Amino acid sequence: MFIAELSYRGVIEIEGEDKATFLQGLISNDINLVTPKQAIYATLLTPQGRFLFDFFIIEKEGKYLLDVESARLEAFLKKLSLFKLRSKVTLKARSDLKVYALWGEGNLPREAYPDPRLKILGARLIGQADPNTLAEEYDLHRLKLGVPEGGIDLLPEKAILLECGLDELNAISWIKGCYMGQELTARTKYRGLVRKRLFPVEIEGPAPENGAEVFLGNTPVGEMRSSHNGYGLALLRIEAAKSGEVLQCGKTSLTPYIPDWMII
Repeated sequence: MFIAELSYRGVIEIEGEDKATFLQGLISNDINLVTPKQAIYATLLTPQGRFLFDFFIIEKEGKYLLDVESARLEAFLKKLSLFKLRSKVTLKARSDLKVYALWGEGNLPREAYPDPRLKILGARLIGQADPNTLAEEYDLHRLKLGVPEGGIDLLPEKAILLECGLDELNAISWIKGCYMGQELTARTKYRGLVRKRLFPVEIEGPAPENGAEVFLGNTPVGEMRSSHNGYGLALLRIEAAKSGEVLQCGKTSLTPYIPDWMII
């Protein structure tokens, strides 16, 4: 089994008698699905339904631990604090805890939890472990599967969940009550307004910069996101990705493909 420390992820702890109701009105998934043995993947959105933060939530010793993007951890804490009001909750960063990804064959450590997005992604662990591989290898694993990472593939205040596959990746509950940004998310789904999607791409040539424009012939059809070692993600018009044509991003050729989990 491969274990990689994800230094670009950090941990927030939430405790208090109102912790569940506090989060339930904010996040895109159902907090009631969280148990000591089951985590959820969720997002916090703008009121207009645009992506702000993605995170995993596990329960441990009566507290919630949130696995979040470390570069924006303080911004996330500040945003949560704005909604705290009179809720009986306490929020704090846990710099003593680290986040790990685990994948491949072998038995999981007792404290690890299955990745709630896709079984093939493996598992995650919050605590302390001995990594045997680098985070770049995990990045390649997820990129080949077409799974986005918050902050680099999911752009804050721009990304739309359904364009980024977060429905199929189990970040959205369609049966829970209202949450911030829920109206636009539901409208996008039920009116069939998705015209672009994040697709995995095979890269031939120099790795394009994040945000570089992608073309089909002379027609712009999307833009690049993150990449590593010949694979990446690109936000593309669906018809262009399904055309079977090789796309261009500067001097680089991109070949999109549709992973098994993605519903187009």
